[in-house]
Amino acid sequence: MSEKFIKYEKEISLKDVDVLVVGGGPAGIGAAIASARNGAETTLVERYGFLGGMATAGLIGPFMTSYSLNGEIQIIRGIFDELVCRMEEKGGAVHPSKVRAGTPYSSFLVYGHDHVAPFESEALKIVTFEIMEEAGVNLMLHTYFVDSICRDNKIEGAVLVNKSGLQAVKAKVVVDCTGDADVAASAGVPTQKGRESDGLMQPASMFFKIRNVNLERVKQYAVEHPREKLFAQIAEEAKKRGVFPVKRNHILLFETPKGEFLVNVSRLHNIDGTNPYSLSKAEVEGRKQVMMLIDFFKKNAPGLENIELAEVAQQVGIRETRRIVGEYVLTAEDILNSKEFEDVIALHSFPIDIHDPNGSGGKFEGPKNGEYYEIPYRCLVPLKVDYLLVAGRSVSATHEAAGSIRVMPSCIAMGQAAGTAAALSIRNGVPPRKLDVKQLQETLISQNVYLPGRVKLN
Repeated sequence: MSEKFIKYEKEISLKDVDVLVVGGGPAGIGAAIASARNGAETTLVERYGFLGGMATAGLIGPFMTSYSLNGEIQIIRGIFDELVCRMEEKGGAVHPSKVRAGTPYSSFLVYGHDHVAPFESEALKIVTFEIMEEAGVNLMLHTYFVDSICRDNKIEGAVLVNKSGLQAVKAKVVVDCTGDADVAASAGVPTQKGRESDGLMQPASMFFKIRNVNLERVKQYAVEHPREKLFAQIAEEAKKRGVFPVKRNHILLFETPKGEFLVNVSRLHNIDGTNPYSLSKAEVEGRKQVMMLIDFFKKNAPGLENIELAEVAQQVGIRETRRIVGEYVLTAEDILNSKEFEDVIALHSFPIDIHDPNGSGGKFEGPKNGEYYEIPYRCLVPLKVDYLLVAGRSVSATHEAAGSIRVMPSCIAMGQAAGTAAALSIRNGVPPRKLDVKQLQETLISQNVYLPGRVKLN
């Protein structure tokens, strides 16, 4: 009978740092830059040979809105705005102040899509490296997280693996920006997955980029069908005939600064982004869907008759996996009612965007009693484990609330807050959960983070 387990022991090298940020996606970018700029020796671990996560490897764009729901105030600034401005200088982005709803940059969508920020993934790769180098962040690329190092409900670092083998990094504070709460889960933090009722998660999508779009014909269709999402009627009629290749009600085409188009149509149900076999299935099926969609577009969508496939994402896009249980759990009611929090560290307005875990529909609903909502610091602070912070889509929130905060601008903002908090915690000699939030807020405001008027500098 074959063995199901083996015992593996090995002595590995150990390195000490102040702050260890695990995951170089949007949240990790914000966290590492903020930590280093606030005086902490910072190491950023990333599995790819570049940064950006879903924004680069996932080919996801544009950045959803960083403005209030009415489009009047830019409420996500700080490191997010710096990244966009740098990319714009290189011709790789359009600043959200110049982009209005109902245009090809927003796939002609209006509600919740005013002031999106189109960008080129290659520009983001370059800009993030530049800023990391300037801030003094130590990069460990091509490196995977293996396990947390914990003692007495305190995280002390992580075991990593790369081409040099297994290594350990000891840190005073660890920031989990994996998107899947990998660090937090391995450290013993309580987590949740999917809907509270049945555990089902939002479907995954394989993004891809096309060229040779006849934009004038696409615009003409949008003008002639003003009350529907792009090509919704075509999709509906094709579904009735049984020839639409995915469970989706419309087609999303987002123009990039270079005049190509990112396509968000693929839909992969029953995928668990924390399971390698499920992820492998998604990668295979996702690429099959891309080719079927290209063929469908050419035969059925006005303006897409002569398109060419420019690029497929290097990895499938995952909307939802684990979420930590933190000192506060953000809810849909908090978002819809624009609830105020004394420990607010970021603002956001993107609606709750739920892609149906079972079918082709979903939910898209934003704040009702205000133009944005507030994200409290306590959502970043996990229960049970000290000296650990979490930023990005795996923060403490319900399934529905996570459907809003999962988009990239808010992830960068949460990362900036977490990295700043980590550095301040070390400076003050206290665990992050006991940090003076007023000091954190004042530091964020001094570094171009926009917070409500009631939060002021001394």
